[in-house]
Amino acid sequence: MQVAAWRTATVLDVRPETATAVTLRLGLDVPLRHRAGQHVVVRLTAPDGYTAQRSYSIASPPDDGTVFDLTVERLPTGEVSPFLHDVVEEGDELEVRGPIGGWFVWDGDFPALLVGGGSGVVPLMAMLRHARRTGAEHLVRLVVSVRAPDDLYYADELPGPETMVVYTRVAPAGATRPVRRLTAEDFGTIDEHSTVYICGSARFADGASNVLLDAGVPPERIRVERFGPTG
Repeated sequence: MQVAAWRTATVLDVRPETATAVTLRLGLDVPLRHRAGQHVVVRLTAPDGYTAQRSYSIASPPDDGTVFDLTVERLPTGEVSPFLHDVVEEGDELEVRGPIGGWFVWDGDFPALLVGGGSGVVPLMAMLRHARRTGAEHLVRLVVSVRAPDDLYYADELPGPETMVVYTRVAPAGATRPVRRLTAEDFGTIDEHSTVYICGSARFADGASNVLLDAGVPPERIRVERFGPTG
């Protein structure tokens, strides 16, 4: 398998999503054409030559590949995410490699149930944006689980008839759903032809998978992407 080469990307914009997450808009001279759900690797090199690299999901929908977004959660003990969150600014350059991944992807041509926990919404947001851009909103339903309103990524853009936000600890004023973890009721009627994409921590992914399996979703229709506390 051919390994993608490292490329230099220029930071075009840095936008806060929450108190602990930012979205970096990156520009490339050579297009990086991706599919919704794929990720890239970002590599940092210290003055003494030490390198550290981490994978980050692409948040933007597929396009010509010259501009793409990464949303980065700051992990206090991480080697890469604190630099990307606290230090990087417009005009800086970063080394990136990708796109990577061919299983946890959605090209917009079949029904999909998207289930994200916390920062696990990032690759699913690329899928939702792809659906909205191509007129395929009827094919997707996105359910996002977060602890509280302040933890919600893409808060201004995410709401719509095809999305639902589940709050597990603190709900916004006027919310009618009780504060609790995901239940089968949160998914509504699941299209029997849907492929389910679950992304989040291992605990969240296992819990959501079990709820869907208990609801009768065949295991072969469930795709899971777990992430751990590295940064």
